[in-house]
Amino acid sequence: MEGDVMVDIGGLAAQTAGIGVRPYLELTFDSEGDAAAGAREALFGIEATDLLVFAHGWNSERSTAIRLFDRFYAPFADLVGNGVRLGYVGVVWPSIRFADEPIPDFDARPSASGVLAEPGHGAALGPATRQALGAFWPGRAAELDRICELLEERPAEEGAFAEFGALVRELAGVDGVGAGDDLAAAFTPREVPAFLTEDVIQVCRSFTEALVEAGATLPGEFPGGRTGEAFSVGGGMRTLWNGAKEVLRQATYYQMKARAGVVGEHGLGPVLAELARRRPALRIHLIGHSFGGRVVSFALRALPAGARNVKSLTLLQGAFSHYAFAESLPHDRDRGGALRGLQGRVDGPVAACHSPYDSALKVFYPLASRMAGDSAGLMGFDERWGAIGHDGVQAVPGALRLTLDAALRGGLPAAGCVSVDAGSVVRSGGAPSGAHSDICHEELARLVVVAGRMGR
Repeated sequence: MEGDVMVDIGGLAAQTAGIGVRPYLELTFDSEGDAAAGAREALFGIEATDLLVFAHGWNSERSTAIRLFDRFYAPFADLVGNGVRLGYVGVVWPSIRFADEPIPDFDARPSASGVLAEPGHGAALGPATRQALGAFWPGRAAELDRICELLEERPAEEGAFAEFGALVRELAGVDGVGAGDDLAAAFTPREVPAFLTEDVIQVCRSFTEALVEAGATLPGEFPGGRTGEAFSVGGGMRTLWNGAKEVLRQATYYQMKARAGVVGEHGLGPVLAELARRRPALRIHLIGHSFGGRVVSFALRALPAGARNVKSLTLLQGAFSHYAFAESLPHDRDRGGALRGLQGRVDGPVAACHSPYDSALKVFYPLASRMAGDSAGLMGFDERWGAIGHDGVQAVPGALRLTLDAALRGGLPAAGCVSVDAGSVVRSGGAPSGAHSDICHEELARLVVVAGRMGR
């Protein structure tokens, strides 16, 4: 059938089935950033003047990523000017999405596994989420099955919460056992997030309160929709299993956060560096959603200092620190952000889209990012732990702040960081993640075109 093409390159399938744009190539990386050499070779020969490279955020299936790429890329051909020949790349990497997290307009049909998204925000894990967790943490069926039992039964005993916390820490590898891969290697003892080390009941209480703040309804659990005395009785203890589910969710996201940096620096980055050497005239435009924003941003670490082939970087609700590009942290002047100064390796603007309707980054990201040993309370926004997709680039002198409309009308700066308030379009989605995945809008495609100076 015309348009459905699969080419086996060096053992890695570069698939175009389901993608309406051409030429399209798929780069698939494992958790260590490894990809088959054949796929890279195909990319080096792509016929284009401008290459769009889009890394997805959290999802559990390649099919979801393909639908995202197809929808986001659809408007571009009608937006670019004469002389611009676009090439399209989808970056697929190992991530996970709990099936109760809404993606606007995506979940009305079954996934590739045949399972519809699991509605509601109860404590129990549905079959699609359990399946995704098994793929994310292979070989841990016994631990995951016991976690599922606890979340389903919601026992009101402190010992059950202690058991749950120990199982999650074991999966995350923070006790020196368990996952043992990119998450455990990513943190020193000082850097282990507090939600994985502090009193599990208090942590579950904080995440339950955060669910209510994010707009989740917990029928029969909170009289009148309010927190308070319900926590102090048996029913209240059972309510805390809603927060326990969020603890598990955030443990997977912390592993994804670490993994995204590995894939970017050791997988995508070397590909971009080789493109700079082989195809110096090819203009590259990096796009990343959520943790995919971390993938494309950390790829800058692998670029040679003199490379000028990356012409723009657009972050869509980026799930990493808003201080990432800062030379000096406001709360620790001797330290800089993880990507300090690397905006200089982009021969164009770094545009960070943010939205006040993104509950995943507004509520849960700072709650899960606070480090062990911090004296601040677990709840309450602390600027140290904010996400770039919540309030844009911080602590970078001269970084502009624009509305999306102003950016589309007046353009972006020729270089450097700029924060773009995209709340005019990134605004739909239910609890717990809010509008975090509401990114398939022509206005955001136009922003990429403006950032890359590809317009008519």
